[in-house]
Order: sequence, then C-alpha cells, then structure tokens
Amino acid sequence: MRRFLIDTDTASDDAVAILMALRTPDIQVEAITIVAGNVSVKEATRNALHTVQLCGAEVPVYPGVDRPLVRESSRAYFFHGEDGMGGMSLPPLRLVPEEEHAVDRIIRTIRGAPGEITLVTLGPLTNVALAVRKAPDISSLVREVYVMGGAANTVGNVTPAAEYNIWCDPEAAEIVFHSGMPIMMVGWEHCLGEALLEDADREQVRAFGTPYADFTLDSNSHALKACLEWLGLTGLSLPDPVTMAIAMDRSVCTRSSRHYVDVEVHSELTRGMTVVDEYGVTNKEANVEVCWEIDPARWKEVLYGTLR
Repeated sequence: MRRFLIDTDTASDDAVAILMALRTPDIQVEAITIVAGNVSVKEATRNALHTVQLCGAEVPVYPGVDRPLVRESSRAYFFHGEDGMGGMSLPPLRLVPEEEHAVDRIIRTIRGAPGEITLVTLGPLTNVALAVRKAPDISSLVREVYVMGGAANTVGNVTPAAEYNIWCDPEAAEIVFHSGMPIMMVGWEHCLGEALLEDADREQVRAFGTPYADFTLDSNSHALKACLEWLGLTGLSLPDPVTMAIAMDRSVCTRSSRHYVDVEVHSELTRGMTVVDEYGVTNKEANVEVCWEIDPARWKEVLYGTLR
C-alpha cells in the first residue's frame, strides 16, 4: 500500500482529487488536513467530509490554519460557488472532523512513517510551512511532495503572473520550496489544452452512471461556467486532479527536471510568481522538480478509472 497525506482547501476540484485517491485500491490515505484558501477552513472541512462519506471511507479530517501567514484571506467563491462545490445538493453529513490540529497531524504522520508518506498539497501551503517551521526534521522524512501550485515560466490564473494557491500565501510557499522537501511542482498550466474536459469528455463521464462521476460533474458546475466565461477556455480545467493523477501514476508527467525555484513575496505586481531558473543562470542549487509536460490522454485514463 502507498501511504498518502492530502493537504487541501477543499472545493470542487480538490474534492475530485481526494475522491481519486480514496477510490484507488493500493493507496491508503492516512489523513486529510485542511487549510484555508478557496473557502474557509470550516467550509473546506465540510466538503472534505462529504467526499470521504461519498466514498464510504474511514479517513480522518483535521482542520488547520484559517488564514495566510501574513496576508489577508482571499477566497475563490467566484470560481467554485458560494459553498465551494457549485451549489450542489449534498446529503446530510454523518462524519465529524478530528480535534487535533492539521499542522500537528502532518508532523505526526510524517514522523510516524519515515520515508513512506507521499504528501499531496492541493491548496495554499500554510499548514505545511508551519509544520516545517515547527518540525524541520520532517523535510528529510517525507518520501515525496506533489505541490499543485505555481506556473513554470507561463501565465497565471489569478493574476497574469501567479497561480492562486501560491498567490494566496506566497510566504508559506517560499518556506516550503526552500525547506529541503523532495518537491515536484505541478503548475496549473497542465490542466489546459488537451487536458481540459471538453463536451465529449464530460458526456463520457456522465455516461459512467456512477455517483462518483455525477459528483465530479455536479460539484464543478460553477467552475465550468467560470472556465468558459471568465477564462475563455473550451472546457473544464481540473488542476488538483491532474496533480493527484501524477502522484498516483508518475507516467502522467512525461517531462520534468530539477531547477532552482523561488517565490515572489515583495512585489504586488508579481506576487506569488514561481520563478524557475530553467537555464541555471543564478548558479543556485536546484530545490524543486518541475513538471513541464503531461500526457493528457493518460491523465484522463487515471481520472476515469476512479469514477467508473
């Protein structure tokens, strides 16, 4: 069994990524830790619990930090809907969150299984940054970290320069990127182009006729509208599920390389920009593995396999 720890600001695409992990037989999700971002911690916790409940899983959910390290909070209701789940009708919630704080649970999980835990981050990196500050030793104890965040020498989705998760708490991202953790950065650009769920793809998903397929589409109804009308895309973008697909199956990422990556924390114009030294001009040691290309067909195969 592969052992995953998921840190998330659970909204619609996060929920699908969580579902993917929970629906994969050889993955044991040790815990889901909650951070503020797309929605508040209270809302994100509720959305995570609903996802766990849908999957019939027994995975504990731990609320964490409800605001960035130094910035004001900035939610993404405009993209995911007022509840973060597209306003879909959710059944009564039977599960309850744990009392232990997410930061402490991250530390305890990684220390408890040295070299075994795959950490997948789907939101701002506030919880992880505080865990690293409190327990620096976990940086060398975690097996691997997949960060859904940033944009590798390309455009952003919340400003021209930055992707939302990093922009939301750039100071936290800076701490994590320089922590020594074995990080792969999966930028938001990998959910675009052929990786979008176009009309035919969504029709195929709906035709699966499972509650997991319906949940995927229904929870992302508001996100789809935002993709089409706000970003001008031709389909639904699912950055968190793409990152989860890579964590589940590395062959989804077809080209990657290690580079020095820093995060802009001073300029408001480029706040949260992930600056990738692709050609080594700074002569600084590489700290992040950057995903440059994915196999769109393979990513969709991984997704579909968990929805049928």
